[in-house]
Amino acid sequence: MQTVRPLFLAGRPLDTGRALDVRDKFSGAVAARVALAGPTELEHAIAAAVAAAPVTRALRPYERAAILTRCVAGFTARAEELAQNLCTEAGKPIRDSRGEVTRLIDTFRIAAEEATRIGGDVLELEVTPRARGYRGMTQRVPVGPCALITPFNFPLNLTAHKVAPAIAAGCPFVLKPASTTPLGALTIGEELVAAGMPPGSFSILPMSSQDAGPLVEDERFRLLSFTGSGAVGWDMKRRAGRKKVVLELGGNAACIVDRDWDLDDAVQRIVFGAFYQSGQSCVKAQRILVHADVVDAFRTKFVAATRALVAGDPRDERTFVGPLIEEAEAVRLESWIRSAVARGARLLCGGGRKGAVLEATILENAPSDEKIVRDEAFGPVAVLSTFQDFDAALDEANDSRYGLQAGVFTNRLDHALKAWDKLEVGGVIVGDVPAWRVDSMPYGGVKDSGFGREGVRYAIETMTELRLLVLRTPTAGR
Repeated sequence: MQTVRPLFLAGRPLDTGRALDVRDKFSGAVAARVALAGPTELEHAIAAAVAAAPVTRALRPYERAAILTRCVAGFTARAEELAQNLCTEAGKPIRDSRGEVTRLIDTFRIAAEEATRIGGDVLELEVTPRARGYRGMTQRVPVGPCALITPFNFPLNLTAHKVAPAIAAGCPFVLKPASTTPLGALTIGEELVAAGMPPGSFSILPMSSQDAGPLVEDERFRLLSFTGSGAVGWDMKRRAGRKKVVLELGGNAACIVDRDWDLDDAVQRIVFGAFYQSGQSCVKAQRILVHADVVDAFRTKFVAATRALVAGDPRDERTFVGPLIEEAEAVRLESWIRSAVARGARLLCGGGRKGAVLEATILENAPSDEKIVRDEAFGPVAVLSTFQDFDAALDEANDSRYGLQAGVFTNRLDHALKAWDKLEVGGVIVGDVPAWRVDSMPYGGVKDSGFGREGVRYAIETMTELRLLVLRTPTAGR
């Protein structure tokens, strides 16, 4: 029997006597067992976060920065351990796993820097005679206890994007990691303890969604930050009451290749953007729109590069496409591919499946109402189409209920600016794929892709409230 790894309740490790099996996503074998929380532990965690709020609020900026910096040192020392565990619990190819560890470290490092930059403004209030003698200032104060819910696809970095800003802002928190990938979050918890987080200020609770309702509904939480599916996220927003809500949801990202861009460069980046970490990213390049003048050359290069990708064991250094989070997801995508082909789409490469591993797949000219075009694939499938007019390509990219990020490969400044003005997304990436992200930049979507923004400084702004001070100097006798 494997040792049960404890969860963190009010900053202390705890074995609840109930366990959750964490499976190796490639072999299917049980790789670890972690303590499972329930309603009793969640209530304890919420009460502890409320009690800790005055303590975390009182931490000086340099103290918050020091905690985050000590975490950076801890993660750096355990980098390979973190990567190997991520490869196991998420089935993420080891090269992507190591990259995600780097982003975990970057995010905490950026948060340590931002913790000392949370400032306010001096306001000029004497803009009218009636305001003579008045001065104003603002400061940012922590919003209070935060409920954080993270998904399986980036169990380190997406957790970091909620936890690190909460620490920098001075907010206690309760985190529910995805049940399929809790190991990384628990390692983060170990480093938070070692870094000196105040008692009671955080809890990390692997638990079932059925028991997690208070994370959304309990009014003692002042903010809910959720990353996951749209159907779940919008329902949470409806149930969340008066608390702040940040939702980072799904996507169906478009990537436009204009006729003037270097095709070898575009293919190299789009192969990465479409198939990295087996396509399990909400900003993966799913819809590839290529100008008619260059589509034949692009197609040839794109298919050849995609066929060269190695699929299989994520621990193999050569593997680019590993297993999806579970076999049912690979079966779902396989059915979407077959449906599109049955209705006239051309299968350029891929389409084969072995268990949870689906080959990197390219379809061309799939009907616009097919799921592989309309919905979020969340796997290693891309759909190629052709355009003649750049404005028409922008319209096609916008023909989606999603709006997270878009990629535009063009050398024309007017086209780049037009894309920025017209595309209904949270971010336009010119010269690269929609999956490109640096952890300091604002990140989030519109339409069904979400509500609010992440990125360390922007998350800190959401996790704080602006508080105004007005000073009156009597003017009588002046």
